[in-house]
Amino acid sequence: MKGFGIVVLLVLQSLLAFAFDPSPLQDFCVAINDDRSPVFVNGKFCKDPKFVVANDFLFQGLNIPGNTENPNGSNVTLVNVDKLPGLNTLGISLARIDYAPYGLNPPHTHPRATEILVVVEGTLLVGFVTSNPDNKLFTKLLYKGDVFVFPIGLIHFQFNVGRTPALAFAGLGSQNPGAITIANAVFGSNPPISVDVLTKAFRLNEDVVTYLQRQFRPSSY
Repeated sequence: MKGFGIVVLLVLQSLLAFAFDPSPLQDFCVAINDDRSPVFVNGKFCKDPKFVVANDFLFQGLNIPGNTENPNGSNVTLVNVDKLPGLNTLGISLARIDYAPYGLNPPHTHPRATEILVVVEGTLLVGFVTSNPDNKLFTKLLYKGDVFVFPIGLIHFQFNVGRTPALAFAGLGSQNPGAITIANAVFGSNPPISVDVLTKAFRLNEDVVTYLQRQFRPSSY
């Protein structure tokens, strides 16, 4: 039994080691859309290092405000591996988040990344909720220059409580962190989740559920 316990521990450690973006074993592995490449890492083919140039590690445009004319009044400009090929295997990405007055980056999760946020302009109410069974809310009012961290996988949000636009930048611990916006995923899935499931899960009547599904329904169906 002691030997079996050691084996289980080693397996768990191995699984934990692969729970995040793997550490690179080379200087870089610039992503390229070319299936002739012999190297394939993190879902991307790698450019031959002999042909890598400085522009492979460059993204321009984060000085440009995002369009916040939408129901949430916010815009996320994400710089991940799809926009910056040099990020492949490096385990990081970056985002610019613009908020209209009283704009909201609604409750969402990043399944593959911890997020660290710095406020550049404005005042943001931010928070995250721990997992079951506690569902404890940690929340804070952030001002210019303040930094806050959202643990990997936990539901979190940012809300501009000011009358002027706000701006923040976020670093994320994955080259492709992913994002699941809770309301969109639950009420706007394609095809829709059964009304019976949602009425029971949220303890709402059917009319409310169908109304919410209409609000979040993608234009594709």
